[in-house]
Amino acid sequence: MKTCDLVIIGGGSAGMAAAIGAYDRGIRDILILERDSEPGGILLQCIHNGFGLHTFGEELTGPSYAERYVREIEARSIPVECGALVLHLHPDKTLEYISPRAGYVTLRAKAVILAMGCRERPRGAIGIPGTRPSGIWTAGTAQRYLNLSGILPGKRVFILGSGDIGLIMARRMTLEGAKVLGVAELMPYSNGLPRNLKQCLEDFDIPLFLSHTVTDIRGEKRLREVVISQVNEKLSPIPGTEKMFAADTLLLSVGLIPENSLSEEAGIPLHPRTKGPFVDESFQTAVPGVFACGNLLHVHDLVDFVSAESRAAGEAAARYLREDLPKGQTITTGAGDASVGYVLPQTIDPERLNGSTELKFRVTGVYRNAVIQIYKDGQLSREIPKRVLIPAEMEKITLKKEDLAGVRERITIQIASRKGGTAG
Repeated sequence: MKTCDLVIIGGGSAGMAAAIGAYDRGIRDILILERDSEPGGILLQCIHNGFGLHTFGEELTGPSYAERYVREIEARSIPVECGALVLHLHPDKTLEYISPRAGYVTLRAKAVILAMGCRERPRGAIGIPGTRPSGIWTAGTAQRYLNLSGILPGKRVFILGSGDIGLIMARRMTLEGAKVLGVAELMPYSNGLPRNLKQCLEDFDIPLFLSHTVTDIRGEKRLREVVISQVNEKLSPIPGTEKMFAADTLLLSVGLIPENSLSEEAGIPLHPRTKGPFVDESFQTAVPGVFACGNLLHVHDLVDFVSAESRAAGEAAARYLREDLPKGQTITTGAGDASVGYVLPQTIDPERLNGSTELKFRVTGVYRNAVIQIYKDGQLSREIPKRVLIPAEMEKITLKKEDLAGVRERITIQIASRKGGTAG
């Protein structure tokens, strides 16, 4: 059995940033396991720009952003085992993987960082009725075929879901000569960033059908027609509101699922809302020495946020390996009511903080002229006015160590409307 101080599963932006964070804190025995043929992850197929403003102060394409991190990894001589598929992860931090170079390997790690990213929700997970013709793709799969293989998935395209990848593919398909007939969104608001709504739909006159979903798929060998219907407040289709589109391609952008099969095998509890592990302020899971970061932990808006969070996870893993994560009081965090979907991290140990920690959360509706309320042990402690809050954008609140003084059990966050405000 081989041994390693720190094993990082996943060689995308999260895994590479975590490795750099650990290395710069003195850890040298590091191994990154990446199942693809080269590091970079999903960034390699994201040829549009918009990456790197927070991290590098300039707009980069996905491959350019990944290349910056690959160079940083190479400069530190951190080994990356590509083509490595991790088969099992056990609670004692033993893992088994296979690769063309090394064959079948059993590896005992002192610490593990989970950075496997996320996968797309397929048609079968949302139960769209109709036939099963060709021409139905997840948006990310279509992006990979188009950007990496030069294959145009279709000529007349309809998109279900207004997540960022769906919006970006609406623009991409249009630029390649396809006709994008429209985008349907189940919710009464878009799940994509405002900049993508403007740059990908409005700039190309692509219609967005809010409070609509696909209710029928028609076609024998190849898709020929998509039917959408308006939905009511219970998200059920309204009879008589059907709209038909003659399409040969349907792209699904209906959510991302953190890739946590290995986490479950290791006995790591998962949060019911994020579908990622419960973690503390150091990104450590319920299994000591196993850390989680990036889109495996919760789905992010920007890769820059993934990189910053993952670097912090790598630094925390280095502290763990140096036995510098003392155990003290534990404060839990959470949503104060249904206005907030989740709060992360789920626990905070003030004794471990180096000055401050960051609470991240998402709202469950669109709020205008609102206020973020922070409660400590049930008592209102702080209010932060916000002009607008939307589910597509992750919110952040910085808490200093002194802010946690006197908190015995719990911090909660909820949203309230100010006078003249609206909430959805």
